[in-house]
Amino acid sequence: MDIKQLRAVVTVAEAGSVTRAAELLHLVQPAVTRQIRSLEKELGIALFERTGQGMRPTKAGAIMVDRARRALNELERARAEVQPPPGQVTGIVAVGLLESTSDLLAEPLVAALGREHPGVVLQLITAYSGHLQQWLADGDLDLTLLYNLDSTPAVNATPLVRERLWAVAPPEAGLRADVPVPFAEAALHPLVMPAAGHALRGLIDAAATRARTELSVAVQTNSMRVQKQLVAAGHGWTILPGLGIADDVESGTISAAPLSEPDIWRSIVLATPRYARTPPAVEVVARELVHLIGTAVAQGRWPSALAPGAGDPPADS
Repeated sequence: MDIKQLRAVVTVAEAGSVTRAAELLHLVQPAVTRQIRSLEKELGIALFERTGQGMRPTKAGAIMVDRARRALNELERARAEVQPPPGQVTGIVAVGLLESTSDLLAEPLVAALGREHPGVVLQLITAYSGHLQQWLADGDLDLTLLYNLDSTPAVNATPLVRERLWAVAPPEAGLRADVPVPFAEAALHPLVMPAAGHALRGLIDAAATRARTELSVAVQTNSMRVQKQLVAAGHGWTILPGLGIADDVESGTISAAPLSEPDIWRSIVLATPRYARTPPAVEVVARELVHLIGTAVAQGRWPSALAPGAGDPPADS
C-alpha cells in the first residue's frame, strides 16, 4: 500500500469516475485503474462497484476511503510542519464552529489568520455540538467550540463565554428583548425543536423538568436555519441562543425574548485533545479564536453573553 494508491482511491471516490480522477491526478486513466486494482488485490476485496452513476465505493471501500483521506491529510500536515518557510507558522488546521457562531466568527477568523499567519490553511466545519465533539474524538478536528462540556481525560475544555437561551416566535407574537418570557408560557405553544439527543435539546428538556412543564413538540430538526424558517412561517415557537437569532430579529422575520423561570444558559468552551501534540499552527488558531470571542463579548456583539467570571447566572439556570 502506497501514497499513490491512497490518492487514487480517495480521488475516484470523490470524482465518481476513473476518467475524472485521472484528470484531477494528471495521470492517464489506465494508471489510475492499475493503482485501484493493485490495492484491491493486496486487500483481497473490491473497493468500488460500477453503477449507472459512476464508480461507487463498496462498504469496505467507504472505510478505506475514510481512512485514506485521514492518512493523506496527516501527511500534508507533517510536510507543512517540517518544511515551513523561515519565521513562518504553517500547517493545516481543522476547526469546528457551532452553527450559531459561524456568522460571527468564520470570516473574521479567516481574515485575521490571512494577515498574521498566511501559511496556515483553515478547514472550517460547522455543526451542532454533539457532532463536533464526536469529530474531535475521531481526530477529524484539531480544535472546536462545544458547549456545556467539562474537561475530561481525553479533552481540554477552556471556558470562553456563557450565553442565555431565548424564546423565538413569529413576528406577530411581539416578543421583546426587554420582557423575558416564562418557560411555562413558551411551552404552551407548539415547539420546533432540535432532535432528541442533541445537546441543546438536553438543556431544554432539563429546563422543562425544573419548570414541571410538558413540551408540545410539533417538529424536530437538526438545522437551526430550518428551525427559524418554520417559526417565521407560523408553525410554532422554538428556543435558541441569542447569537443565532440576532440578525433575524433585527430584520423582523421573527421576534424573541430571553427565557425566565428558569433562565437557561449554555457555556461555550474551546475543546482540544488532551494528549495529542499541539502543532504551532493549532496554537495560533486557538489564540485568535479566543481573542475574537472575547472582543465580540466586550463590544456587545454577542447578545446576552457573559465572559467567564463576569458574574454568575441566576441560581435556577
